[in-house]
Amino acid sequence: MPPSRPTPNPSEIFPARLRAARELRTLNQEELADRSKLQASAISHFETGNRKPSFDNLRRLADALGVSTDYLLGRTDVAEGYAAPSDPLYRDFQKLNKDNRDVASRIIRSLGISHGKDET
Repeated sequence: MPPSRPTPNPSEIFPARLRAARELRTLNQEELADRSKLQASAISHFETGNRKPSFDNLRRLADALGVSTDYLLGRTDVAEGYAAPSDPLYRDFQKLNKDNRDVASRIIRSLGISHGKDET
């Protein structure tokens, strides 16, 4: 069995992940506060590690940033690719069989590349 990597403490990784996700979306703290319906001072406290968000606020932040709560808590390193289950594209994608999901993924990636976005 491969050695498991130590699980990061969510309290330690969350501030950096929140800031990284906010910067990925090119938002300042005030803009993230507006999107998440939180106060800018709360965003600042979360990013410095002085305060921890409630479960509700964690969900608001993840939704506002388009990332999963698992990303913010350090359970996954993948920030991109999250779609809200209420998104029709997400729902339709989930109905496809594996082969058709692979085709759809290639089409979506090609659309991003054709608009000057780099595939990662």
